[in-house]
Amino acid sequence: MKKIVDPLLKWYLENKRTFPWREDKDPYHVWISEIMLQQTRIEAVLNYYDRFMKRLPTIQSLSEVEEDELLKLWQGLGYYSRARNLKKAAQKMINDYQGEFPKNYEDILKLPGIGEYTAGAISSICFGLPEVAIDGNVMRVYSRVANVDIDITSPKERKKIASKIKQILPKNSGDFNEAIMELGEVICIPNGLPKCEICPLKEICKAHILGRESSLPRKAIKKEKQEEDYTVFLMKCNGKIAIQKRESGLLKNMWEFPNEIGFLSIEQVKEKFSQVKSIKPSISNTHIFTHKKWYMKSYLIELDKEIEPFQWVSLEEIEKDYAIPTAFFPFLEYMK
Repeated sequence: MKKIVDPLLKWYLENKRTFPWREDKDPYHVWISEIMLQQTRIEAVLNYYDRFMKRLPTIQSLSEVEEDELLKLWQGLGYYSRARNLKKAAQKMINDYQGEFPKNYEDILKLPGIGEYTAGAISSICFGLPEVAIDGNVMRVYSRVANVDIDITSPKERKKIASKIKQILPKNSGDFNEAIMELGEVICIPNGLPKCEICPLKEICKAHILGRESSLPRKAIKKEKQEEDYTVFLMKCNGKIAIQKRESGLLKNMWEFPNEIGFLSIEQVKEKFSQVKSIKPSISNTHIFTHKKWYMKSYLIELDKEIEPFQWVSLEEIEKDYAIPTAFFPFLEYMK
């Protein structure tokens, strides 16, 4: 593995992509980008990052933002607990670190929502500390270069590889960590054939030499997703639409269209709501989360008067002020 350091760094310095969080290596910028990039493609993150930074350019501003506004800024990125943890971490920095980003790995790791990978990335990229940042890209590159058949989702394997990578870390640890992650993102890719012909490690990579690159790393067996049925109520009254805050479970405290577990008939919906002027079946949607799959059907309902306990708002207000989860986007588009 020591042989990968020089060609990898040379390739990275000549080919690295330009991103706003790479321009100054400010820990606040790197932190926000790393959290946004979890489960989201870089191309999709750029607009979110720009919007977020314009509104919340500092740790102080993030610590003070109202949750509804924070979630609206995060809308579309999913995993909303990450956004809430950003605010908690910012508040901890205000209270415990005089509003500054902590400068050592152990203190960074103590911040809400930051795990070993993110702490390693910030520590090395921003402060030049000899810490590793092991994500799926690094695990995949290691598996192929070393020709080892491992489950890259295994925490145990991750710790083993972190130990091995740490032994070869050069002084410019941040560049090395970014280089090996970038190689996994653009060349040693997870889906489709890896681009071995342009890889700086092709002469070193054991899997490539043996023709095994496409069979490594081993894919973990995916668990069956829990399936749930929902009926969504798209209720209108005098130009306003009913929304509510989800009280518990997945998407807790997010704004959504009223809904109920299970598929209800028109007769059941009529019994549920009084003052119904008209009701008709509307669109359906299937939304896939990490561990769950929601099957959602809806009814368009017009009422004579607004009913409690719902919040009645205009479409313009929803788009401006209320964070609607991606699962409900098709219903919002339908209402438009």
